[in-house]
Order: sequence, then C-alpha cells, then structure tokens
Amino acid sequence: MSSVPNVTRTDVAHAARNPLAFIAERWTPSTKTVRRAALAALVMTVAIVVTGGAVRLTGSGLGCPTWPKCTDESLTTTREMGFHGVIEFGNRMLTYVLCAAVGWAIITARAAKPRRRSLTRLGWAQFWLVMGNAVLGGVVVLVGLNPYTVSAHFLLSSALIAVATVMWQRTHEGDAVPRPLVGPSVRRLTWTLVVATVLLIGVGTVVTGAGPHAGDSSDVPRMPLDWAMISKVHGAVAWVVVALTLALWLVLKAVDAPRVPRRTAGLLFLVLLAQGVIGYVQYFTDLPEALVGAHMLGSCLVWIGALRVLLSQRERPGTTPGASVERDPKLLSAV
Repeated sequence: MSSVPNVTRTDVAHAARNPLAFIAERWTPSTKTVRRAALAALVMTVAIVVTGGAVRLTGSGLGCPTWPKCTDESLTTTREMGFHGVIEFGNRMLTYVLCAAVGWAIITARAAKPRRRSLTRLGWAQFWLVMGNAVLGGVVVLVGLNPYTVSAHFLLSSALIAVATVMWQRTHEGDAVPRPLVGPSVRRLTWTLVVATVLLIGVGTVVTGAGPHAGDSSDVPRMPLDWAMISKVHGAVAWVVVALTLALWLVLKAVDAPRVPRRTAGLLFLVLLAQGVIGYVQYFTDLPEALVGAHMLGSCLVWIGALRVLLSQRERPGTTPGASVERDPKLLSAV
C-alpha cells in the first residue's frame, strides 16, 4: 500500500500564498496539454460571443433586467421570467465556463517547463479582459441595451479573441526572437489587411447598432444612422478586405513563400467568401435571426483568420522539436 505524502503547514502556507507556483513545482503539463488549454480558451471566447448574439437575436437582452443579480430579489432566473430569462441567465453562466477555460490556460502555461512568462502574461491578459467585459455587460443591461455600449461589448470581445489567438499561436512556438519568413513589403501588405479587418469589424458593430435587432422585445433606441447606407459601407470595406487577402495570397505564391503563410491566406480568403455570401443573403432577406447569428460566428472566424495570417509570417525556434521551417535567404529580400 503506497504511503500518502505528508502535507506540512509550510506546504499549506505556500499553496495559499502562491497557488500557481505551488502547482508548477509539483506538476509539469505536456506541450499538448498547454496547447489544448489555450485552444479551449479561444473556443470558449468565440462561443460566448455567439451565445451573446443569441441573447440579442431572441429578444432576451433584458431577460434578466438587472445586474449582477438576475432580478432585484433573485440571483438566478425565475419561472415567471420564462424563455428570455433562461437565455440571458444561461449566457451569464457561460462567463464562468469561460473563466474556467482561461484559468486552466493560465495554470498550464505557468506550470510548463521551462517556464514561459510570455504565455502566462497572455493568459492573465485574457482573464482581465473577461472581467472587464463582464462588468461592461452589466453596464449594457443597466443602461437598457444602449447600442453604443453593446458595440463596445462586442469590440472588447474581439480584443479578447485577439489575445486568445496569439496565446494559442505562441503555444506552437518557442521563445526566441521572431524571424520573418517574408519580406518587409509583404509584411506591410499584411498589416494593411489586419487594419482593414479591424475597420470591417468596427463598421459591423455600427450596422448592428443601427439595425432592427435590438436585443429586447420592447423598443430600444437605435443609432440614429441610415442603416441601408451603413450596410453598404460595411459591404465596401468587406470587399477591400477580400481584395487585400487575394492580393496577399497571390504575392505569397509569386515569391514562393513557405507553405504555412500561403495556406493561412488561402483559408482566410475562403472564410471571407462564405461570410460575404451570408452577409448578402441576410441583407436581401430582411435579416433572419439564424443568418445574423451565423454572420456573427463568421466575424469571429475572419478576425482569427486575419491574425493567423499575420502570425504565420514569422517563426520562433522551437516550434517543433528537432525541426524548423526552411527559409530561403533570397525570399526575405525578394519583395
């Protein structure tokens, strides 16, 4: 029969004072575990954005009319609040699942050997963004779903997706100084694509704020803008992003860039085409809720795709044990 290790008062004090260090001293996660934890945090971030959209699209934005409680008398939803209360309260509960996923990512990053402070910092950045967005979500409810606060809520979620994407990417890399796989002109084109994607997302929130889906069955004031005009601006920016992505893919092919940058650019192009089809169909069919929800998911995937295109254009030693991406010196000066 194996003996149970003694737990001293010193151990208990150490665990209470610095639980992450205590865990790291006694457990080393595999590389696969760290990567899965980072991916889980990213997936949950996208999931809470999509379910947040479901709250709005089902008119459940005020299903819980106050915050942090669901009602003035109850922390949870009540039977009298019906379907809308369940939807809104369920989305709030998903925040705790997201916190658990981010917490797990932080723990695995802190316990990794050798210690990788960059991963831990990215994990903590996600945690504080989640906390900030939870508070902002409460403000959204308390101000009666003001469209400007709803837009800020989505933009902060996009920032969270960005950090989660970077952390997931970093779990596949080492910690050395990044080395470019493409020339400076290609990098500038890629940064232009990323900035255009940020603009696309920003204009998209304005389309939402001016549109008919207010998030509640009662009349909620919308942004005082011409929705049809803003939608056309959004579509024009989307075409700019598509054109930039196609141009980038063609340039990467022309300079014989490594496979990963070419593949990520090609994948983003396909995602953009699918997102465009959904966008035009929903525009000409009076914004059915299911398609609007699919468009929100597509927005998250476009943002992740644009970031991955940028991150794929450099390497850090240690991406795979015993292997590295081959680099042609002529490639770096070709453009």
